[in-house]
Amino acid sequence: MLNSINTNPGALIALQNLNATNTELNTAQSRINTGKKVANAKDNGAIWSMAKMQSASSSSLNAVKDSLQRGQSTIDVALAAGDTITDLLMKMKEKALAASDTSLNTASFNALKSDFESLRKQITKAVDNAKFNGVGLVDKSAKALVFLANADGGSFTVNAQTLSLEGLNLTTALASFSTVAEAGSMIGKMTAALLTATNKLSALGTASTGLDTHLTFIGKLQDSLDAGVGNLVDADLAKESAKLQSLQTKQQLGVQALSIANQSPQSILSLFKG
Repeated sequence: MLNSINTNPGALIALQNLNATNTELNTAQSRINTGKKVANAKDNGAIWSMAKMQSASSSSLNAVKDSLQRGQSTIDVALAAGDTITDLLMKMKEKALAASDTSLNTASFNALKSDFESLRKQITKAVDNAKFNGVGLVDKSAKALVFLANADGGSFTVNAQTLSLEGLNLTTALASFSTVAEAGSMIGKMTAALLTATNKLSALGTASTGLDTHLTFIGKLQDSLDAGVGNLVDADLAKESAKLQSLQTKQQLGVQALSIANQSPQSILSLFKG
């Protein structure tokens, strides 16, 4: 090997190795500090881009969950109103049946008639108040509600189920009686109204179950996306910690090797001693 004071190949090689070790050490320290092996596009452009897109999809699902949960609340309010309405219909049927008794005196008949009409009015009140955030599914003006189903803007539709007097065919003109005979005929109408109400509530219940199932799926999908992103960009801290220890030792050895290599030119001085 050429003995020169201008060029020290050994020191150059030692310096190159030390610089490489320092670069690896900085990378390991960055991964430990951030918890990520791909923290930005510079680390790995393809993986970073993929992770960003999946993170965006996961984040978008928060809006989907909010929409579906709003749908749940709207249906729950409608079902609560439906329970009240079916109870009122049963009481109305009971009043009509009682009023059909030919042995009643006029005062008793009129009292039953008044109770029947009062219960009918309560149905309207229940329907009008069955709204969540100003939106209802059972009033006469209710329309199908469309909620978000996925991050691409897909929809989940819940059909309205009108439980108003019009929807139950119990308007004032159709659901009233003035005679015992009319009270008797009202029993069949109340039975039909109950059947209609329960069928509509059953449809709402089915929609609610579907909404719950889809919401559960969205939650699992979001968790899977988050886990997938983590697999792409998260650092294995146990592995990085072990690597850090190894690189720190390698760095110390590199410094010593460079120091030894830098001392080599001094051996040339011995050639000039007499």
